[in-house]
Amino acid sequence: MNIIGIVFSNIYDSSLGDLTEHRTSASLPFGGRYRHIDFVLSNMVNSDITTIGVITKHNYQSLMDHLGSCSEWDLNRKDSGLFILPPFNLGQSGVYRGKLEALSGASTFLHRGKPEYVLLSDSNLLCNIDYQKVLKAHKKSGAKVTVIANRQKPNYDGEIMPLVLSADENSKANDILIDTTFDEKNLLGMGMYIVDKQYLINSVKECVARGHFHFERDLLQAAFNEGTLDINIFEFNGTVLRNKDVASYFKNNMACLDADVRNDLFNPENPIYTKVRDEAPTFYSESSVTNNCLIADGCIIKGYVENSVIFRDVTIEEGAVVKNSIIMQGSVVSKDAKVEYSIIDKNVVITEGTTLIGAEIKPEIIPKGRTV
Repeated sequence: MNIIGIVFSNIYDSSLGDLTEHRTSASLPFGGRYRHIDFVLSNMVNSDITTIGVITKHNYQSLMDHLGSCSEWDLNRKDSGLFILPPFNLGQSGVYRGKLEALSGASTFLHRGKPEYVLLSDSNLLCNIDYQKVLKAHKKSGAKVTVIANRQKPNYDGEIMPLVLSADENSKANDILIDTTFDEKNLLGMGMYIVDKQYLINSVKECVARGHFHFERDLLQAAFNEGTLDINIFEFNGTVLRNKDVASYFKNNMACLDADVRNDLFNPENPIYTKVRDEAPTFYSESSVTNNCLIADGCIIKGYVENSVIFRDVTIEEGAVVKNSIIMQGSVVSKDAKVEYSIIDKNVVITEGTTLIGAEIKPEIIPKGRTV
């Protein structure tokens, strides 16, 4: 395809609390065996986008460990492939404040090769999308920017969303709102954009020179309000999971227990790739009981597990009860412990007889490596 990809790995770190204290949001585990970034990288590769830059900010060691040689995504190539774009790479005086400054720091990558278009994507929105269809619609529209958006029921009254749009009968934006409430009549930006490369390069240079750093507000909305930019909207109708905070991260992991969500998100015709780990099958003892769970390989299950997402190498000992929870890789729930509405990060030990009970809208979080 005549397009390169750029992924923002850190944009929503601050809203995910303890989960991103020592990792980027891009490397946050999801769904039993995946990381956030697996979805956007797989979508790009499945759409024949093979030159991809990942813009980092801080805490990206876990991301680099996960990506490794990128062979799982067929991005270990000689001329194209995946490029890590760290901050300060052009002598910037500070870590970037927003997407425009990040893109300014990645200007060398933007100038790379002959592609005429750039796909920009956040890493915290999970879907299974064909970008070839989006590019085709973008070219047909004649617009310099296409925003990928969907219609979605609010999680609660007054929910604030970063980008809300309305469209005319030709799929052109006729209103753009930033950080506002919405209803089902509106379209919600998915943090994914196809932009004419030269327009992006010129706009980023001008915006940064004027001290602007917010891509949606200072570039898209400002140029739209001035009447200098037509924006095309591509409406996506598949499953969309937005992990914008801890509550939505918990809710969306639980959504993966729904077969319809799983079948749409993990469409075998467009597979989601991840780092391969060869593990032994999960062991279920005679005392174990499991009900409506996602359980990865390498686990030892001897207790009671219900409505939960269990990552690799987790041990749930006899007498332990786990309900409505997320247990990440390498953690242990000891004998007679009780865990409900909780997110247990990697390599945590829940000691014998401990009780942890959170709430659906505010799950209990045990940070990585703790003993409780």
